[in-house]
Amino acid sequence: MSERSVLLDGLAMGESPRWHDGRLWFCDWAAHEIVAVDASGAREVVATVASLPFSIDWLPDGRLLVIVGREARLAVVGSGGALEPFADLSAISRKPWNEIVVDGRGRVYLNDIGFEFPGEPPAPGFVALVTPEGSGQGGSARVVAEGLAFPNGMAITPDGRTLIVAESYAERLTAFDVEADGSLSGRRVWASTPGDHPDGICLDADGAVWYGDVGSSRCVRVREGGEVLAAVQLDRGCFACALGGSDRRTLYMVAADFSDPGAIMSGRSHTGRILAVAAPAPGAGRP
Repeated sequence: MSERSVLLDGLAMGESPRWHDGRLWFCDWAAHEIVAVDASGAREVVATVASLPFSIDWLPDGRLLVIVGREARLAVVGSGGALEPFADLSAISRKPWNEIVVDGRGRVYLNDIGFEFPGEPPAPGFVALVTPEGSGQGGSARVVAEGLAFPNGMAITPDGRTLIVAESYAERLTAFDVEADGSLSGRRVWASTPGDHPDGICLDADGAVWYGDVGSSRCVRVREGGEVLAAVQLDRGCFACALGGSDRRTLYMVAADFSDPGAIMSGRSHTGRILAVAAPAPGAGRP
């Protein structure tokens, strides 16, 4: 892999990176900001979100969705950064909702880790589905996969037929078939990641998955079956990654020192940064 560069520094806790409309978008959890940054490092705070966690993705019509994890709701980022209601998730769970990915038909997949982190013993998490109604608002949410060990980053293959979920506490990437109605079936281990706890993920055009890992302070490229194809070693934990740039061949990694979780999650620590390195294959699929 070629030499990496620092795109942004001094962040609190970056998460949920997404390449969209010529910029890298991400969530700074501890600063409660949705931020967009261009290739030169010029940044814009798009909205503030009084929650932790929160994650983002786009509907096919261009609207930006944010999962407001502590409030168990899904919102659209409207004019001036206002959060407008889209779907209520509280009937399913009031535990922390974590990650989101939207497919090409506007179906929204969200996951919930199933317990308070940190603070409670681990419990099974799940993936839920919100399908848009004719009004453009989200319909009711329903659970489509259960029994996941800290579900984290998610990605959908370019053909829209497979959903991949990082199960951080199970040290694996898990795949599901996406049915015509959005339901998930055919659960299987896509790749085991022994010793790593995959966090945020992204797909490339060769069918490989990049995943960030906090404990090993690296970003890893793996093919289905578990073969490691490449790894970028960092000096701090890697929370998530995205492929972007004009040709989607730049790997962006959000990282921070997580040795003191209380300090980073409260915003007292600002070791967060976004790093960039050339990737062997362009990004593909969603997000």
